[in-house]
Amino acid sequence: MSLHTGDQGWSLRIFVNDQMIRIDKALLDSVTAEARSLPRKRKNYNFHKEYSDTLQRLLNAMEPLSYIQPHKHQDPDKREVFFVLRGRILVVEFDETGNTRDHVILDPLNGVYGAEIPERTFHTIVSLENSTVAYEVKDGPYSPADDKNFAPWAPKEGSPEAAPYLDNLLKKLNIQAVT
Repeated sequence: MSLHTGDQGWSLRIFVNDQMIRIDKALLDSVTAEARSLPRKRKNYNFHKEYSDTLQRLLNAMEPLSYIQPHKHQDPDKREVFFVLRGRILVVEFDETGNTRDHVILDPLNGVYGAEIPERTFHTIVSLENSTVAYEVKDGPYSPADDKNFAPWAPKEGSPEAAPYLDNLLKKLNIQAVT
């Protein structure tokens, strides 16, 4: 059984019986195909059984330059971890005023597999290659009302300013996405 929200790019899978969850090429390809077909060019595939689970686990398939507005998880405070399964992902941390504090490119071919973002830290991730998929782990429970505190200095997703903001961020860090 699953809950699908159309073009929002997320879904909740409900497992009837407890069984091993296999993360294989077929699953990555399926979620990637869904991501490509959506306006946001990304798709979450949840492994947690309910939004109330204390550990949220999901695949995050995304195509290059899909914009995720910088945000932090505060009140309630939550950590977030990203592991790259395929492709390359830029993870960026910001200070409270929007200056880049740190960044890393997750790239399994270069031996950089994951990054953990502390609670109360503004951050974003950017796909740098086609068919990129991350395994994401975050403290739960998930509540859309208070899950993210969006950075007031960054444009909203879908706004005309989002693409230039992302382009400028990549230029400042001297990073190029392969599209």
